[in-house]
Amino acid sequence: MSRLVRAELFKLRTTNAWWLFALTTLLSTLVMLVVVAVSAHSLLKPFAQYLAVASHGHAANLPPEFLARLTDEWTLGHPATTQAVALYTAGQLPGVLLACLLGVVLVTSEYYHQTATTTFLLTPRRTEVVIAKLVTAVLLAGLAWLASSVLSVVAGALFLHAEGYGSQLGHGDVLRALVLNLAAYLLWAVFGVGVGALVRHQLAATVGVTVLYLVGASAASTVFELLNTYVLPRDWVLTAQVIVPTVASAVMISPTKTFDQSPAPWVGALVLLAYGLLLGGLGVGILRRRDVA
Repeated sequence: MSRLVRAELFKLRTTNAWWLFALTTLLSTLVMLVVVAVSAHSLLKPFAQYLAVASHGHAANLPPEFLARLTDEWTLGHPATTQAVALYTAGQLPGVLLACLLGVVLVTSEYYHQTATTTFLLTPRRTEVVIAKLVTAVLLAGLAWLASSVLSVVAGALFLHAEGYGSQLGHGDVLRALVLNLAAYLLWAVFGVGVGALVRHQLAATVGVTVLYLVGASAASTVFELLNTYVLPRDWVLTAQVIVPTVASAVMISPTKTFDQSPAPWVGALVLLAYGLLLGGLGVGILRRRDVA
């Protein structure tokens, strides 16, 4: 198995894919960090003002609408903790998509570069080949998470200190979000292997996954809102949005509700795990039986 994994890594290193994925992961994390930091600054500044005024005993003199906004924000959780989670997982939105695409490429590149026949002739036990691809996808997704998280945590901690707050790394919600973010990367990589097995054409698979990922959350919100408004006006209909993988990822790592009817984070984790097991199993079954010619 170790030889098969090394072979998969060698295949990836001999193409431009490895540095394209690495560079895109870092650049997309930087872009998302800037976006999240701008948003966090606009949210944390009012709290800093409130704390400064309250420390001098003048909180009662603040405008009622300002205090109302503070109350609304505090009901979502400690603002510094919430923004720390957003900063430290800033790279997730593009990161899990890239992890998924990497899994797709690991499978479809065999057909694109016409190496599938050679691979399965040298290793007739196809299950071992598929497992090696899954292991490789998971390992590389873990490395992508590590690089993105180190960059996000260092930059995010510096930003929070500059805003007058601590790093929040000792908070349970922050540590949980980091761990669950890793799980999201790994599971989306498994998705990619499964999708690559289902759709062997590389361009079709990568474009299809990208489009579905980018429009998935907004499309799900629209569809479920319409169902709730015109078909079945029940809260659980809106909660069911979590069955969409992109929504499940967001629900899983967020310390607060991502939407009003959002379920608990463990529900998002179970949804992603179910998709991972389903697509991973389909990938193994299809590649074991499919004609590679």
